[in-house]
Amino acid sequence: MQTASSPPRTTGLLSAIVVVAALGYFVDIYDLILFSIVRVESLNELGITEATAVRDQGLYLINMQMGGMLLGGVLWGILGDKRGRLSVLFGSILLYSVANLLNGWVQTLEQYAWLRLVAGIGLAGELGAGITLVSETLPKEKRGYGTMIVATVGVSGAMLAYWVNEALEWRNAYFVGGGLGLALLALRVGVYESGLFEQTKQSAVERGNFLALFTNGARLVRYAKCLLIGVPLWFVVGILITLAPEFGRELGITGPVTAGLAVFWCYFGLVFGDFASGTLSQVLRSRNRALQLFLGFCALLVGVYLYGIRGASPTVFYGVCFVLGVSVGFWALFVTVAAEQFGTNLRATVATTAPNFARGSVVLLTPLFQLLLHWPVGGQPLGQIASATILGILSLLIAFWAVSTLPESFGKDLDYVEQ
Repeated sequence: MQTASSPPRTTGLLSAIVVVAALGYFVDIYDLILFSIVRVESLNELGITEATAVRDQGLYLINMQMGGMLLGGVLWGILGDKRGRLSVLFGSILLYSVANLLNGWVQTLEQYAWLRLVAGIGLAGELGAGITLVSETLPKEKRGYGTMIVATVGVSGAMLAYWVNEALEWRNAYFVGGGLGLALLALRVGVYESGLFEQTKQSAVERGNFLALFTNGARLVRYAKCLLIGVPLWFVVGILITLAPEFGRELGITGPVTAGLAVFWCYFGLVFGDFASGTLSQVLRSRNRALQLFLGFCALLVGVYLYGIRGASPTVFYGVCFVLGVSVGFWALFVTVAAEQFGTNLRATVATTAPNFARGSVVLLTPLFQLLLHWPVGGQPLGQIASATILGILSLLIAFWAVSTLPESFGKDLDYVEQ
């Protein structure tokens, strides 16, 4: 590691950088979650109406979106360290906004799939660039609060997506999302590049070398642990919440369950969870202890969702979705930890790829879930509840191990580079 003199930093938690990063993440989450909300309605309009086909084609489209995020995570991460955090912040917003406008005009499943791929590529860049920029421009004592603001504002975008879809139907909901993103680009005035990045740019150190994460054993293990922390959130959102109608039927919920309302209540919970986890990490002066507490809370709520509400009313089901959302409200804290673990020349690469590889874990989780669904046990398929239980236990145990063995990063000076 090599250290240089520290450049000036902003001290305002409501600086233009924090505000734009928060609003960018708000639109990012709106567009990211919108498909989960409109999945059934949009596929029905495209002629896919049989329940099993809606589930399977919905998982196919989610995989296309998440596959795009895997590709975009690498692309935007490298560009963030080579070209700058701002170019990625606004470039990604432009791409996903245009893609989501076009989603409103799809006529076939294949058009839908390819546009979800392009949208996924665009959606991959905003959060990592925003968190990196906020982390590098706020003093170390305030970093956790800054990223908490970004996350708390951002995840509420899912609630707006639900309201807009309820009021305007699914095609117009895509148009609104694309328009919000394009409007956000007007806020570029007053946002400046990270001083740490500008300083590193003047040095001879190599920046944005994604392969450098794999050429050093200790660095690779640190990177892998960062990725694994975020997987439980996407198990919850990508499996339990996205497939809420299917789980509702399996659990014998006494009334109809919609994915839109499940997403709404889960992300409403995430607003409180992100606020609580960020604040807790500051109060405890430990990112790792805060993450461990939230992972334990998540394990408890997954158990309640799968085994504690059989035969309950839809109101109880949505209430559990809300508390489950609170329990996985450590998303920004997870990205903050990833950013704090690496030097300035690789920070954007890690902070952008880590959340997208964690999101992209859905690409592995959904086929594994489908495989387990039909796995024969005693002559009968394993089924949804047992399959989700196995995936939940696996993802949570691995994430807890990763957190427990990572170096603590609270208060860490970020003015250094990886050699």
